[in-house]
This record gives sequence, structure tokens and C-alpha cells, in this order.
Amino acid sequence: MGIGFETEVLEKDKTDLDIPAKVVLYDDDWHTFDEVIEQLMKALGCDYLTAEKYTMEVHTKGKAVVFEGDFEEALKVASILEEIDLSVEIFI
Repeated sequence: MGIGFETEVLEKDKTDLDIPAKVVLYDDDWHTFDEVIEQLMKALGCDYLTAEKYTMEVHTKGKAVVFEGDFEEALKVASILEEIDLSVEIFI
């Protein structure tokens, strides 16, 4: 006679933090290219060329989507960009 084990698979509960979100960075007239590039590298963990590409898009188009992912991570990215008073918005 053996001992029976029952395994139950639990689904992860969806929370508000699991929803997809985008971080939009807006152009301004007071931050330098280097400041924006450096902060994007810090916020996104990206390389210089990626941050420079986003910075040029913000400069030429007035804004750029710099992050797409879950809401919790979007909050972190936006918070780091706002450390130097960059103008950002999170869209869900």
C-alpha cells in the first residue's frame, strides 16, 4: 500500500501590476542629449546606441515609446527617468 500525493497547479492571479503598459518620454528644452541618453541607459539597462536612438526620436518627433512591458516594470522605468525631471507618461 503506497502513499498517494495529489498535485494542484495554481494559476498566478492577475493583478493590476501584470497588465501591459508603455512608457512615453516627451521632449523638453532644458535637458541635454547626454543627460537624456545617460538616464535612458540607467532606466532601461540599454546600451548607448539604443538610448541615443530613443533620444533622437524624442527630439525629432516630440515623444517616443521607450518601454513596453508590464505595469510594475513601467513604473520603475518611469520613476528612474523622472529622477532628473524628464517628462514621462505611462499608458495602459
